[in-house]
Amino acid sequence: MDFIKKNYEKIVLGLVLAGLVGALVFMLFYINSDRQEMDDKRVSLTSPKVTPLTNLDLTIHDAVFARMRSPHVLDFETGNKVFNPMEWQKGPDGMPIRHDNVGPRACVVTNITPLFMVITFDSLTTNELGVARYALKVEKQGAATAAKRRPQQRFISLGDKPNDFFSLVEVKGAPENPESFLIKLVDTGDTVTVSSAKENPYRRVDGYTASFRYDLERKTFVNRRVGDKVTFGGTDYVVSEINQNELILADQTNQKKTSLTYSPAP
Repeated sequence: MDFIKKNYEKIVLGLVLAGLVGALVFMLFYINSDRQEMDDKRVSLTSPKVTPLTNLDLTIHDAVFARMRSPHVLDFETGNKVFNPMEWQKGPDGMPIRHDNVGPRACVVTNITPLFMVITFDSLTTNELGVARYALKVEKQGAATAAKRRPQQRFISLGDKPNDFFSLVEVKGAPENPESFLIKLVDTGDTVTVSSAKENPYRRVDGYTASFRYDLERKTFVNRRVGDKVTFGGTDYVVSEINQNELILADQTNQKKTSLTYSPAP
């Protein structure tokens, strides 16, 4: 007891110091623990754990886009009569007939025939100088007049100036017995080959003729060419254009053009 009494202040001071040391040690662990807790909260707030989403079902959306790429087309002209009522007019016999059965749309194309330019080797002669001269026959079926459609003969030798149809570029084979001729056409500038065999001439499509009928008046038009005039339904028309599968008629009153398709029988 005497020791305690004599060293009371030292003992209290020692206990206080021990408590302070213990508090300091505890604070170190507490601060580390608090810092770790704050770091964990920061990580959880800034980088939360996200559960991956499952694959989305886009079937409905894909179907909508597919329908948008292939829209449904509504025909308000040919089959629908609400917005475009059927037109009728009086026919030649006084009976009403549909408007689309009258005029150029009612024509039926029965045939389209090509018109050729045909170049055929005809004969060979030799002049007094021994130069071979070749006679080639030219037939232009698509010419504007009948006189120009008849075959026309042209004589030419190598080195001659071009005639109104062609110039001679080269003779293949012996000059006195040629196999073929290389000629340059004046109208197109094309270089083509004409065989010396008469049964195998050069042929080029230069145009077409068309045959068609107008059943309402029982009229038939045969082998009409571009520029020909025809009359039916009380109106004059001009054959504006003919190609392999089409005939175009132009109304002389308003220049309106009507296209008629030709579908050859199989």
